Amino acid sequence: MPPQTDTFPRIDIHKTDYGFGVDFHLGEDIFFKSTTYPDQNGRHLLLALEWATPTEIEQITRGVEPIVWNQTDSGIEDFFDDLDDDDTFLRLRNHEGFNVIVLDAGHGGRDPGARGVNGVWEKDVVLPITLKVGEYIKQYLPEVEVVYTRTDDTFVPLGERGLIATRAKADLFISIHANSAENSPSAHGTETFFLGLATSQSALEVMKRENSVVELENGNTSLDLSEEELLIYELTNAGNMAISERIATNIENQFKNRVNRRSRGVKQAPLEALWHASTPAVLVELGFLSNSQEARFLTSEQGQTLMASAIFRAIRDFKLEYERSLRQNNRNQASNE
Repeated sequence: MPPQTDTFPRIDIHKTDYGFGVDFHLGEDIFFKSTTYPDQNGRHLLLALEWATPTEIEQITRGVEPIVWNQTDSGIEDFFDDLDDDDTFLRLRNHEGFNVIVLDAGHGGRDPGARGVNGVWEKDVVLPITLKVGEYIKQYLPEVEVVYTRTDDTFVPLGERGLIATRAKADLFISIHANSAENSPSAHGTETFFLGLATSQSALEVMKRENSVVELENGNTSLDLSEEELLIYELTNAGNMAISERIATNIENQFKNRVNRRSRGVKQAPLEALWHASTPAVLVELGFLSNSQEARFLTSEQGQTLMASAIFRAIRDFKLEYERSLRQNNRNQASNE
């Protein structure tokens, strides 16, 4: 149960013939309006609360009868036993599993992306790495279907990339990019993003650069996601976000521990490529092409192989985690029957 607070001095859960009822008892002179959001990717019902005045509450509840739960004789201990399970994997269990991965090589065609100090373009760096990730998946996880947004120097609209994942009913969307900081040639390191409000100034800069690609699409301006839109997204996609964050963490750990890259961490940003993917989704920044050492590494055969292997290992490790969780869940269900 949640801890008691002055705002919520008591929360009662009632088991009924058709599920569970919950009573939230508010502290004295505390009033909320509420809105519920079903989590589209898990089994949660999310409750958003907004401060209200007594007058507003009186108007809203006028003529509304209070709910009285018809409690059953059985207790709710079994319900709380189930809460020990790892929520990260609930979204996958409620679907068919971890079977389809969409790999997106950033930029392409008339959108070259960032320019490196050695004259190389981002689009030409990320494509071979993305294809290598797909080759590793096909070789070592043959049961997983790989879908690419591009396999050559083709321009793919930013919004279309995430929609490819949605149409493929993907279990994961990974967009692979390289960073740049022209005014800071010493900047270096990897970072991996999942969708949300920008959590730092550097995340905001990445968002501006990656979303600006939309300006190449018939003169459209880049997507401007409001805080309200992102909040609603977070409420209704909690399952996707938990998986995205877990995989992003796996990727950064692989970069740091196996490839000896400096990890700049896991971050959130309102990235349009991720917004259009109704699936767990991350955007990977492999390093800074504006840094001469990282540019040489990312354009070398060895560097590209190591980075692709790290991303693959992060995917593989998550899949193994999921399968272990699924087996444990099946054992728990069998023992309760």
